[in-house]
Amino acid sequence: MTTVPDSITARSSERLRARWRDGAPAFGVWSTLSDPVVAELLAASDFDYVCVDLQHGLATSAELPAMLQAMRAAGRAPLVRPAWNDPVHVMRALDSGAAGVVVPMVNSAEDAARAASASRFPPIGIRSWGPMWGDVRADGALPPGEQDAAVLCLVMVETQPGIDALDEIVAVPGVDGVYIGPNDLALGTGHGRGTYRDTPQVDALIQRIIDTCRAAGIAAGLHCSDIEMARHWAGRGATMLTGATDSTLLKSAADATVAALRG
Repeated sequence: MTTVPDSITARSSERLRARWRDGAPAFGVWSTLSDPVVAELLAASDFDYVCVDLQHGLATSAELPAMLQAMRAAGRAPLVRPAWNDPVHVMRALDSGAAGVVVPMVNSAEDAARAASASRFPPIGIRSWGPMWGDVRADGALPPGEQDAAVLCLVMVETQPGIDALDEIVAVPGVDGVYIGPNDLALGTGHGRGTYRDTPQVDALIQRIIDTCRAAGIAAGLHCSDIEMARHWAGRGATMLTGATDSTLLKSAADATVAALRG
């Protein structure tokens, strides 16, 4: 069964596309906690996007529908990172109400095509029909073509094979952008826990992906460890930057409050 990207979902994806058309970076927040209340609070913020992490976060596909309901109630449909590059995971995330997917571990043009195809209905892709939320809408499910036009499919390039196939990956129809996980990128290219701050090769790899995406006319996304990193790479051409994580925001706010009280 598949959900429809209704007006909320379409607005969420259009917000990102509008930022990219204007040449302005989009700043987002990562959701790792599985609580619907936290999900609603994030969706009610003014971040350009929220991404629910099913790969390394606490939420699973079982909690996802309730989390996305809460986010949609707050006026936003999030992106979702599925657990893996498998059509089952991609379609289920979209079934639950996501505006798009950030698909991990894409190492080839074939991997990218699999993710893009699972994101769209025939004849473009392989996504199956059966609207999960169709009965909620007075006019039923949106037509497949409108859903296909709204959905976003971003793929993650995090390995040496992915880097080697980068030119082919960005040329795959239906790929709206590449999202960089810098930790896995460093690990997957033999640089261990190196970062752009201390390993020139990692810095160069991130810049290469960004430049390749810009040349192909698609989004260049980056997962950032802090605000400074997000601002730095926004100045170097990245167009989609995750600058915070819900669990880290909660912990840092708690630590700051305790320090202020005791100070």
